Amino acid sequence: MYPVLAHRRRAIVNILFRLLLTFNATSLLVIVFFVQKKYTLGYFLQFYPQVGFLSDWHPFISYFLYLMIPVLLTGLSILLSRGLSTDDFQEGDAVSIEHANNSFLPSYLGYFFVALSISSWSSLFFVYSVLFIFTFLSQALYFNPLFLVFRYEFYSIQTKGGACIFLISKYKYKTPRQIVIPQVFRINDYTFIERK
Repeated sequence: MYPVLAHRRRAIVNILFRLLLTFNATSLLVIVFFVQKKYTLGYFLQFYPQVGFLSDWHPFISYFLYLMIPVLLTGLSILLSRGLSTDDFQEGDAVSIEHANNSFLPSYLGYFFVALSISSWSSLFFVYSVLFIFTFLSQALYFNPLFLVFRYEFYSIQTKGGACIFLISKYKYKTPRQIVIPQVFRINDYTFIERK
């Protein structure tokens, strides 16, 4: 009975964690839209006179606060990753390694260009919904440049079984022989995070 409950709990934690990662990875699209449209906190709180002083703040304060939401949620997702199921990498499991920080950044920057071309709330809702669903369901590599703020690195690892694994780690790996990790947390079948 207890193993079944533990398995269900881990499955629920995994789904919630993946939802949080998906939001963190896609939320910058919404922030770019707000900045492009000059939607400050005053715009969203204009019907609440008790916080009317917020409309006098410089727009950059609003934009900074918008950016802090996904940054803080990324930090929270790192903390919550310890609730995921674990795996390991033993000596010889990795046959090649490639630093992946720069390889995913160009595709991620595409979100910014999409956000700059969105002209209405309905378009934003539609585009963001489609992007969120595809990112969540695709078993995609949860590339989130905000992990770089927390000094995490991204690696593409080829295993001896032929699988291509995406590893998020604070450690600096250069050769496959260095990939000996006693505990790594599984985000999905292809993506893992290593906590210090």
